[in-house]
Amino acid sequence: MESVIKEHIEITPGVCGGKPRIAEHRIRVQDIVIWHERIGACPDEIVYHYPSITLADVYAALTYYHDHMDEIRQQIREEEEFVREMKAKTPSLVQQKLRERYVAND
Repeated sequence: MESVIKEHIEITPGVCGGKPRIAEHRIRVQDIVIWHERIGACPDEIVYHYPSITLADVYAALTYYHDHMDEIRQQIREEEEFVREMKAKTPSLVQQKLRERYVAND
């Protein structure tokens, strides 16, 4: 039997952090999962917003996710933690300017 999912999902060291992604794209499986599960986008909506991928790509990403759920969820958690750490270390320049403006007007 031919493995069809390999036509749609790639893992390449050095590309997208070596995370599974849509073949020949930089759209990761975890991106598809977040759009589908958290944002509530159906596969057709995802393709509408990213017309360079196919409906088969989206379904392959979701299939890959269901076959590797713990791994993908862990990758999402790690990325969210990284974002929280970066936000804590790097203050928002916009917020800083607004604070300065507020203090100057008092």
